[in-house]
Amino acid sequence: MRIGLVEVDGHEFPNLALMRLSAWHKARGDTVEWWSGFEHYDRVYLSKVFTFTPDFSTVINAGEVITGGTGYKDYRSLPPEVEATAPDYSIYPNYTRAIGFLTRGCIRICPWCIVPRKEGYIHPASAWEQIKRPDSREIIFLDNNVLASDFGLEQIDRMGGQKIWVDFNQGLDARLITPETAKLLARLRWIRFVRMSCDTNAMLPVVEQAAAYLKEAGVAKSRLWAYVLVQDVADAHQRVETLRGMGVTPFAQPYRDYDGGEPTEEQRRFARWVNNKAAFNSCSWNDYCEDRRTKNGI
Repeated sequence: MRIGLVEVDGHEFPNLALMRLSAWHKARGDTVEWWSGFEHYDRVYLSKVFTFTPDFSTVINAGEVITGGTGYKDYRSLPPEVEATAPDYSIYPNYTRAIGFLTRGCIRICPWCIVPRKEGYIHPASAWEQIKRPDSREIIFLDNNVLASDFGLEQIDRMGGQKIWVDFNQGLDARLITPETAKLLARLRWIRFVRMSCDTNAMLPVVEQAAAYLKEAGVAKSRLWAYVLVQDVADAHQRVETLRGMGVTPFAQPYRDYDGGEPTEEQRRFARWVNNKAAFNSCSWNDYCEDRRTKNGI
C-alpha cells in the first residue's frame, strides 16, 4: 500500500500518532510519505490536535481518507497494535529528541481539559527506556499527570542520575509535589524548566509550597516555571504577578474552548506581554497597554 500522511496543525512539534502509524505501515512493507497533492494514495491519514487549526480543505486523491485527533473531536485511541509500535522518527529528520508517555490519563476532572474523556483514569503507558531514542539523550514526556501514578514516580526515580535530559512539557501537578517527590525531581537532569500549572488563584499557595520544596531539594530557582490559564485577564494578572514574586516564571495561555471559540484580543495582548520576557521584565501590564494604545493612535 502507498500511505500518505497529513499533519493538519503543521510541523512545529512531531505528531506521535503519525509517527506510530508510519512505523506500523513500514513494518508491513507499505510505502509511507508525507502527502503530496500530485500522487494517488491507497490511504491517507489526517491528524489534527487542536480544534482551532483550520481544517484541511484540499481534495485528496486516495482510496481511503482517515481523520483522527482531538482537533476533530475524535477521542479514540490508536489501535493497540499501532499504539505499541515504536515511533518512526525518520519522518522528522530535523527533530533530535525522543517523545512519549510514561503514563496516560489523569486523576483530575478539570472543566477545560479533555484528557479524562479521551484517556480515562491514569494508567501506565511505557517505561522510560522504551521511549528513549538510541541516538539521543533528551526526552520530552507528554504525560498529563505523571506524579499521580506510582508507576510514573518509579520511572522518575529510575531516571535519577542517568545521563539523560528530560522535560515534562504538559506540566507537573503542584498539588502532588511533596518533599519526597521534590527530591526525586531534583535528581533529574532538566532540559530547561520544571513546569507546573497555576490555572486558578486557589493554586497560588500550592505552587508556592511546591516551589519551596523544589528549591529546598536543590532545583535552581531559574528552572521554576508555570502555565497560567487566561480567562479573566484581571484574575490572570494577579496570578502572574504573584508568581513573579515567588520567583516562578509564568507562561500565559489564553483560553480556547473545544467548540472553536477564539481568545479575545485582550487575552492575546496579555499573553504577548507575559511571554515576551523583555516586555514583561521592563514594563507593567498597564504601561504595556498604554504603549500599545499610543502606537495604534488611540
